[in-house]
Parts: sequence; structure tokens; C-alpha cells
Amino acid sequence: MISDDQLEEVKARADIVDIIGEDVELKKSGSSYMGKCPFHEDSTPSFSVKPGAGYHCFGCGAKGDAFTYLQERRGLDFMEAVRFIAGRTGVQLREVEREEEDPEVLFQRGVNAFAQDWFIERLSDATEGRRAREYLDRRGIDAETREAFGIGWAPDEWRAFRDAAAAHGIGDDDLLRMGLVKHSSKNPSGEPYDMFRGRVMFPIRNHRGMPIAFGGRVLDGGHPKYVNSTETPVYTKGKHLYGFDRARRKMREDGAMLVEGYMDLVSLAAAGFHNVVASLGTALTSDQARLIKQLGRAERVLILYDSDRAGLRATFRAADVLLAEGLEPMAVTLPPGEDPDTLVQKQGREALERHLADAIDIVDFKLKILADRGRLSTSAGKRDSLDRLLPTLRATSDDLLKGIYIGQVADRLGMRRETIEAELEKAPREPRGLPSSASTPTRPSAVRRGAPRQADRRSRSGPGWTILRILARDRERRHEHLNSILESIGPEDFKNDPERSIFQTFVDDPDLTGPRHGLDARAAQLLDELLAEVSDPDELASAGRMLHDSVSRLVEDRLHHEMDRLQRAIEDTDDVDEKRRLLLEKARLREEASAIGIRWAPALKKHARGFNEQSR
Repeated sequence: MISDDQLEEVKARADIVDIIGEDVELKKSGSSYMGKCPFHEDSTPSFSVKPGAGYHCFGCGAKGDAFTYLQERRGLDFMEAVRFIAGRTGVQLREVEREEEDPEVLFQRGVNAFAQDWFIERLSDATEGRRAREYLDRRGIDAETREAFGIGWAPDEWRAFRDAAAAHGIGDDDLLRMGLVKHSSKNPSGEPYDMFRGRVMFPIRNHRGMPIAFGGRVLDGGHPKYVNSTETPVYTKGKHLYGFDRARRKMREDGAMLVEGYMDLVSLAAAGFHNVVASLGTALTSDQARLIKQLGRAERVLILYDSDRAGLRATFRAADVLLAEGLEPMAVTLPPGEDPDTLVQKQGREALERHLADAIDIVDFKLKILADRGRLSTSAGKRDSLDRLLPTLRATSDDLLKGIYIGQVADRLGMRRETIEAELEKAPREPRGLPSSASTPTRPSAVRRGAPRQADRRSRSGPGWTILRILARDRERRHEHLNSILESIGPEDFKNDPERSIFQTFVDDPDLTGPRHGLDARAAQLLDELLAEVSDPDELASAGRMLHDSVSRLVEDRLHHEMDRLQRAIEDTDDVDEKRRLLLEKARLREEASAIGIRWAPALKKHARGFNEQSR
């Protein structure tokens, strides 16, 4: 037999439309596909197949999932059906006669269950957990919600959990392997100490509700705000969603709500929203999107990320991943400075419900942002806007939904559908300006085209490389650094493909310890070298200043290029209204630079003089 986790992975990857489509001619009808039933003489199409769910015949009553179909139609037994689908989808099955024969998985499950119970007991202790309970009460997390999610408390002690585990026969090597304790070079004795100290503990559970990892949040202002478990044989963060075990049934009725963090999720649950999941501190992955679709049976997904620049980027990245899996993402706009947690705390459930009711599909959301920035009022702006919308249109796998989106874009940009469809057939261009999506391809790098190695050596200097070096070395504050960096710049601000790809990798997985799949060979090698470098205490002490200076230089470069573009557009147009709009945009750029303390370089001063002369 195979493990439950592998079985669920096969289920999640099974494409029932593709499997049944080999035997039955299926035609799309709304969100389903219709055809003639293969189980009885069917004169008219009465056989419905729903992606991510199953099939049902309205004539003979036959119904089931992909496994059932293969058993009933092709005469396979259950394990043969599992192997058939695994072979089609690339899942490598590791079969054992009994689950008990995988002692490591069983052991880690047992340790995680012990840790969860121990953290819960610490929170419940009248004295030990008082400060944490008071904190959760202030955040609106009542006792019922704490119990439902197994929330606990890790005392602010160096070896309290380690000692408790040892008393139950759990040794240091086991705890180190699971990331529950760690070593420090600053400790002369070399003894490990508790990974989680002085933190509210959130157990991460699989779809069956078993604890497989933990996230710990510091109380009131400490750094880093969150510490998360490392990956283990029972936990791969890109394949799980926080809260999924409790939300999946409600998601089938109400669709899914996607938030960024533990506190957002449990705060919404305390307010009565039970269809909420979170992506465990990484950019949303395809595996997580498939969980929502296949096991949660959701079709519509409301994205409730922060409304700042970093939140917008995350929203667009998540939307493209969801669209690629056939889901329909909707963007929820929250008031500036608010997230789901703070909004519910301050204004209650009804306030959030009003914002949920105003959710709009992701293409309308992008169009609204572009319109607010004045990009839809000129021919050049419309051309530029289409470039920014094409990645999302390309990501949309549902043909019906893609057709709707093309119609929306054509209507708002005043273009013919055929023009947009022709653009979709062309090779993708690199996006500019509007926060980009993770699925946006980049141009081939000079290294991959066989350029001299000297160009590669130059990529290891400058502000972009400084940022990457600090992110690689300062692991304790990497989350904090990334939050600060993404307020001002994104991957598109890095000057070459390896730097851009490596930065995107840090954004997607702030806890990474080695190159991820999907990086080209050169970027993977550079990232490996970065992560292998020994941290310099002096450099880490000045990391904040170095990051600020490097980010400022990249922002200044962006402003230079944008000012050049505006100046060329001003010189090329004879339209008085367009010239006035461009001049005002130049003025806005100058204000943006001044607001963030960037010193004007000579080139920008030249542009500033141009603005003054043409404004007279």
C-alpha cells in the first residue's frame, strides 16, 4: 500500500476530464463538461464531469471520482487505478506493505503530537501561560478558537521543551532533525536549545488534522515576528495550507478565502469565517492551489492580502497560480493600513463582509489600478497596460473565463478582441511597473546565451547583489528584511536575470536553505554560493543601512529610466493635453524621489529643468 499523503497527492493531481475524455467526447458546459454516458445507451448527453470533483450521469445515476471511473470502466482494481494516475502525473510512489513499516514518518507524527499537547498545556497553565492568553484575548482569539486550532505557548526558556521531550524518550538528534531544537555557534557547550521560545504556537496540520509542523509568533514587537518549522519527511510547506483541515468542508459551500498569516486566519475564524486558508509564509504554489481545487472543491477564491505594494505583488502572483489551476481569483480591497485581523478587531465581522461583497475579479482589479494611475487615457498608456495584463490572461487555463477576461480588457482598452488574442499568441514580454506575477517569464540571460564569463562576474557587484548577499547571510532577519525591501522594489527592479530569479526565490520561500527547482543552472549555482558564504558579524550589524542604501539605488535607477521615458514621450507628442499629463507625471516622480530621500543625480536635475521650462 502507499501512505495517505501520497494517495492524497495522486488524488490532487488526477485530471478527471483528461482521463474520461479518452473514452468520451466531452464538451464544456459552464464549469463542467457534458457527454454521452459510457455506462448505458445514452441518446443525448446526460453525463457530467466536473474538474477537480467527479462525474455524474443524470440518466443512469452512475457517479464517482477518477479512481472509480477507472475501476468501473476499465476493470482496474483500486491500486491499479492509483498507479495508472500516478504514472500519468509523475508522482513517484513509495509503496510499503503496511504504513507501520515507515517508522520515521510514524515517529515524527508522534513527536509533533507530543509537542502540540505540551504547548497547549503551557498556554493553559495558570501562571506560565497568562501573558500569552492575555495577548490572544486582546487580539480577539477566544478560548474556543484556541482549542479548535490547537494554539499553545512556548515558554521563554532555553531548554524547557527539550527537557520535557527527553523525559519522554525523545532525543536531541530527533528534535534537531525535526527543527524543534537547534545548535548555536555562540554556545560554547555545543548543546542544542529550544527552537521556539516566548512564542504563541500554531500547529500546522495536514488535511486529516494531524500536526506536522509549527509556526511561532513572538509577543508584541519582537524579531523575527514568526519562526517556522523546517521541512521534514512529513512536512513540505509548499504542499500544505494552514487551516485547510478545518476549512475544506466550508470551502465547498462558500468558496475559499486566502490570507497571508496565522493571525489573520484565526482572527477571522473567531469572527465566524470558517472557509479561510493561509499559505504558510511562502508565495502560493501550484500544489497549494490544487489542494484548494481538488480537496476543498472550491472554485472561487477571495484573496485578502495587504493593500500595500508588497501585498499587491503577492495578490497578483497568487491570482496567476490560481488561474493556472482553473480557479477564479477575486481581489478584496481593504482600507489602507488594515489587514483582515486588524479590520475585524476594530470594526467587527460586518465591516469585513462589506469588503467581501465588493470583491472583483483579478482582471477588473488590475484594470482599476491602471485606470487610477491614468494609464487608460492615452494610446501609449493602453499599449503599456495591455502588456501588464497579458501575463494574467495567459495564466488563465479555463477557456470560458479567459474569453470573459479578454472581453473585459477589450472593452476597457477600446481594442478589438482579435487584437488581444493575437497578442496572446506572441512570445511573452517582460512586464514593467505594475507588480509582476510569479509566472511571468523573463528574457534569457546573457549567461544562458553564452556571453563571456566577465559579464557574470559583473553581476556579483552592485546594489542588487548586496541585497541578495544580506538575504542569504542574515537568515534570522530575512522575513523582516524582505518585508522592508518589498515596500519599495520588486524582482523587476534587479538588473539581470540571475539576480532577478534569485530574489524571486527568496520572496517565494523566505526560509529556503538551498536552491529550489525551477531556477536555471547559473542562478542555482550563484544562489548555492551565496548560501554557503560565512556570515560576517560586522556586515550583519550594518545590514539595515546597507539594505537601505542598496534599495535606494535601485529605486533611483528606476526613477531615472521612468524620467527618460517620460521625457521622450513629451518630446514626441504634439497633443497639449497629453503633454500636460506627462509633465504632471514627471512632477509626481520628483515628489516620490524627494519623499523617500533620494538625492537627485545630474540626469534627474536635467529632467527637472525640462519640466520647469515646459511648464512656463
